[in-house]
Amino acid sequence: MPPFCAKSDDGEDEAPFMLKKDSLIKGTIILAVAALVARVLGIFQRVPLDYVMGSAGGAALGLANQFYLWLLIIATGGIPSAISRMVSERHALGKAGEAQRIYKAALLFGAVAGVIMAAVLYFIAPWYSTHLSRFPLADKAIQAIAPALLLFPTIAMMRGYFQGRQMMAAGGMSQIVEQILRVLLGVGLAFLVVSWGYGDRWIAAAASAGSVFGGVGALAVMIWYGRKLGRMDAAEVRAGRMRFEKSNLPFRSIYKEIFTMSLPIVVTAMTVNLLYLFDSSFLVRLSGDFYTALLADKVADAFSMKAVSLAGIPPILAIALSSSIIPVISSAFAVRNMNEVTRQSSLIMRIVVFTGVPAALIMTVAAESLTGLVFENVYGVGIVALLTAGTIFQISMMTSNSILYGFGTPRIPMNNTLIGLAVKLVASVALAPLLGIYGMILGSTLCYIVITVLNLRAIRQVVPVRTLGGKWVGYIAAVIATGAVGFGIDYGVRTLLLDAMPHKLAYLFSCCAAGAAAGIVYVVLLVLLRVVQPSDLSSFPGPLRKLFRPLMRLAPASARG
Repeated sequence: MPPFCAKSDDGEDEAPFMLKKDSLIKGTIILAVAALVARVLGIFQRVPLDYVMGSAGGAALGLANQFYLWLLIIATGGIPSAISRMVSERHALGKAGEAQRIYKAALLFGAVAGVIMAAVLYFIAPWYSTHLSRFPLADKAIQAIAPALLLFPTIAMMRGYFQGRQMMAAGGMSQIVEQILRVLLGVGLAFLVVSWGYGDRWIAAAASAGSVFGGVGALAVMIWYGRKLGRMDAAEVRAGRMRFEKSNLPFRSIYKEIFTMSLPIVVTAMTVNLLYLFDSSFLVRLSGDFYTALLADKVADAFSMKAVSLAGIPPILAIALSSSIIPVISSAFAVRNMNEVTRQSSLIMRIVVFTGVPAALIMTVAAESLTGLVFENVYGVGIVALLTAGTIFQISMMTSNSILYGFGTPRIPMNNTLIGLAVKLVASVALAPLLGIYGMILGSTLCYIVITVLNLRAIRQVVPVRTLGGKWVGYIAAVIATGAVGFGIDYGVRTLLLDAMPHKLAYLFSCCAAGAAAGIVYVVLLVLLRVVQPSDLSSFPGPLRKLFRPLMRLAPASARG
C-alpha cells in the first residue's frame, strides 16, 4: 500500500477522496488566489501595527521578516522546486515508488535543516541587529520568529511533492491557513503587549511570533491532504493504473541529485528576498550621510512595512506560474515533447505580459492613493512607486527562471542570477550615497533586467518561444497610454476629493477610479492596436477568452478577417 493510504475500521482501504491533478491554468489560478489571499492578509497585519508602532519598531519587524525569509530559502535549499521536478519526471516515467523514496529523503533533510537554521537564527540575532544592520531593536523580533524555522522546511518539502504531483490545492490551502493564523495571532499578541505598556522592541517581537502559529496550522493542512492523496493513490493501484514498485535508491544518490539541482535553484530563489534583506541591512552603511539616524529609521520603516508589502502584489501571478509551470514543462521535456514545451512556455510568457505588467503599472501610478488608503500616512510614497515599478522585471525574471528549471538546466539561471547580483552590488554602492534608498532600488531593478535578458536568450536556444512577436510596438504604446490615463485619473480625483471628504475615503475613490479607467483603456487598446487578435484567443485561458471575445468587434476589419 502506498504512503498516506488510510484504512477503514474493517481493514479495507477507504474510498478515495477525489483529489484530481490540476492543469497548468487551474494550478496557477489556485496558487495565485492563495498567494493573493496571503499577501492581502500580510498587508492587513502591517496596517494595525503601523498605527501602534513607531518607525523604529516597523523597521525592526521588517528586518526580522526579511532575515527569516532569506534563511528559510537557505534552509530549504531550493529543494521544493527540485522535488517538484524530480517527482513529476518519475511519475511521467512510471516510477512512482522512486518518487516516494525521494519524498522521504527530502522530509528527513527538512527536519534536520529546520533545527539547525532555527538555532542559527536565534543565536545570531543580537549580533546581526546591533553590529551589521545597526537596527538594535530588531533582536527580539528575530529571535521570536526563529522557532518557525523548525516547521517550515518540512512544510516546504511537502508542498514541493504536491506540486510535483500537479496538485496545487494542498499548498494553496496550507498557505492561506498559515497566513490567517500568523496575522490573527501575531496582531493579537502585539496588541496584548501594547496593553501591557511595552515598547517597539517587544511589539515587533510579539508580531513576529505569529509566524510560529502559522507554521503549525500549515503543517496540519499538509498532513490532512497527504492522507487524502494516499487514498487516491490506493484507488489508482487497485484499478491497475499505478504501481508503486519497491525502491532501494540510496539516500546518498537522492541527495546528490537533489543538491546538484537545488544549489542553482536556491541562488535564483533567494534573489528577491536577498535584495530586500541587503537594502534593509546596508541602508545606513551605504547611504552614508544621506540620512540622519532618525530619517534612516523612517525610510527603513517605509521600505519594509509599506513598499515591500505593496510591491509583493504584482508578482503574485508570476509566483504561481513559477510553481505550476515546472512540473508541466518537466514532464513534457522528459519525454521530448518539444511542441508541448514550446506551447506551454509561450503561453506562460504571454500570460505574464498581459497580466503582470498592467498590475504593476496601475499600482505604480496610483501609489500615493494606495499608500494613503492602506497605511497611516503617505510618507515614503516614492519608495513604494519605484519598488512596485521594478516588479515588472521581477515578474519576467521569475517566470523565465522556472522555464529553464523545466528544461533541466538550473545552472543557466544561477549563472545569470550571479551576474545580476553583481550588477546590483555595484549599482547600490555607487548610487546609495547619491540617492539613498532610491539608488538601492534602482540597483535591484537593473539586476532583474539583466537576469531576464540573459534568461530569454538561453530559452530561445532551446525552443522558439514567441511572446508577442512583432506586436511589441503596439503593446508598449498601450502600456504608456494606460499609465498616463491611470496617473491622470488618480491625481485628478485625489486632488478634487481630499479637501471634500475624509482622506481614507478620498484615497479609496481615487484608487478605484484610476484602476477601473486604466484597466478599461488597457484592454481596449490591446484590441485596437492589434496586439490581441481573434486568432490569438484560442491559445488564451478561458477567463481571458471571455474578456476579449466581446471586444473583438472593436478590432479593425482586417484583423477580424
